Amino acid sequence: MKSRIDPKIIVGLAFAVGVLLFTAAASFWSIRGLSVQTDRVEHTYKVMQEVANVTAVLKDAQAGTRGYLLTGDTVYLRPYSTATGLLPASLNRLTELTADNSIQKARFDSLRGLVEQEFRILRPLTQINKSMSKSAMETLLDTDRQTLRQVRVLYERIQAQEMAMLAQRSALQNIFEKATPIVVLVSAVLAVLIVVWLITKIVKELADNRRLQTELADINAQVSRRIAQIRALAEQVVQGDYTVKITDTAEDNLGGLATSLNRMTQTLDASFSALEKRNLELDQFAYVASHDLKAPLRGVTTIVKWIEDELAAELSPQLRTYLDQMKGRLSRLEDLINGLLAYARVGRTAQTPETVDVAQLLGEVAELVVPTDFTLRIGPGMPAFTTDRLGLQQVFTNLLSNAVKYHQRGAGHLEVTCQESGAYYEFRVQDDGPGIAPEYHQKIFLLFQTLRDRHTAESTGIGLSIVQKIIDEHQGTIRVESALGLGAGFIFTWPK
Repeated sequence: MKSRIDPKIIVGLAFAVGVLLFTAAASFWSIRGLSVQTDRVEHTYKVMQEVANVTAVLKDAQAGTRGYLLTGDTVYLRPYSTATGLLPASLNRLTELTADNSIQKARFDSLRGLVEQEFRILRPLTQINKSMSKSAMETLLDTDRQTLRQVRVLYERIQAQEMAMLAQRSALQNIFEKATPIVVLVSAVLAVLIVVWLITKIVKELADNRRLQTELADINAQVSRRIAQIRALAEQVVQGDYTVKITDTAEDNLGGLATSLNRMTQTLDASFSALEKRNLELDQFAYVASHDLKAPLRGVTTIVKWIEDELAAELSPQLRTYLDQMKGRLSRLEDLINGLLAYARVGRTAQTPETVDVAQLLGEVAELVVPTDFTLRIGPGMPAFTTDRLGLQQVFTNLLSNAVKYHQRGAGHLEVTCQESGAYYEFRVQDDGPGIAPEYHQKIFLLFQTLRDRHTAESTGIGLSIVQKIIDEHQGTIRVESALGLGAGFIFTWPK
């Protein structure tokens, strides 16, 4: 049974849509124009402020240099040193701000040249040279005054140009500020009138549509049964059964979907079989790495110890140094092998969830990795919930041991706190160590990346990579908040 729609409703709907599109376009144009003009006004103010900053800093550098020449006190050179750091960045920002204005860009290029010329003049003046004659110094100072005069002239031209653009843009901004409310109000009124008219027409049309409900109910029941089969297949796939099939031979979209899902389960079955084979190969590799590689490593370590024990009297200081270096390299190689094995095992062994009291777990971890001269504060509100105990223990163990290992100041203070964040708990492990510079906040989570000397035995650069991998396996996140000298805080989320 097909529904017949009143042609008047179709025509009215098309007209209503056209009016709404027109009013929406008018509103968008008005609001967009206001936004564009506002951005341009702000852009002009930024240019004017940046130019003023350049000239002010340059004048301060000149004044400081002259003060230094008069007194010989290096304190007066601070404005010059500040200018050498600030002006290149300010000039680069001005170049970016005026990329679309060829006239102003040419002026800023000239300004950059004058600034560079001024620094070439001031630089020898900041380094008092007894061999510099008075006439040479006066020549430099006179050239300096002429350069600053040219800078002021160029500054006035730039400001005049920007003021002219500011006046024009402010006028357009005022026009759009007045027009936007009117356009929006008219659009809203038209929208309300159109909606009211459409509602009256649609109410009449609904009476005819009720007659279709019986037929649609039968179709929906049939579709629901077929969708239930597809959903059952999806649930079995999620649970790891890739041999399931759907018996639906209808030649429609759902039948085609059933056929595609059957092919998908066949492909998944083959793919996971291949994956299991790969995992077995990786297990074999882990066995080789942990036994066949460790055995010769221990043998070399034993030989070094024999040399030290049996030839102690014949070893020169230089040879003892070489042996110590060799033991350090062997120890680091063993740590790397152990770290790689731990990293490879993450997520490959299914863990049975169990109830974990986080406060008790932290106490157990502290006994293993936190020295007695450190203090560990466990914040209130630590949860007890069902989760992967071993994974959470590994995360806390690595974070707390890292905080102790890289502390560098002896005794320290550690703190672990927790707060709820939706479907996750958010834990924070805070220390009062040397801190981490912001540019290394992402690098420390990469494999083999360490901020210590690579020859330091315990600095393998794998610990935080293991933490990152464990948290990724549990669909959590981790980040670091730190700065040099202010300690480090590692914040990670763990699903409830």
